[in-house]
Amino acid sequence: MSLFRTQWTAIEAEEWTAHDFWAATLSAAAYLLIAVGVAGALLFQVWGFVTLAAGIVCTVVMLRIIDPKLRAISAEFEAKEAHYLEQLDRVTRWEANDGR
Repeated sequence: MSLFRTQWTAIEAEEWTAHDFWAATLSAAAYLLIAVGVAGALLFQVWGFVTLAAGIVCTVVMLRIIDPKLRAISAEFEAKEAHYLEQLDRVTRWEANDGR
């Protein structure tokens, strides 16, 4: 199993996997590292810049892991939304009234 899997179906993306665990862990680490890194960088400390860089790396890795899953879920939602809006438009124009 690749941590950087790029192809997901909407059903697969809905399930919790190790990808979600790593994305959540990296998210928390990135938040902490960036907060501490900014404080250190504002004080012009070397460790602050290193910590800030580590936080940015965590953010990029997290996005590479979770973004394909989010795109798959989003594509399915957009398709459902378009179908719903089409039905809504037909009902509001009284084009179709099939008893619902």
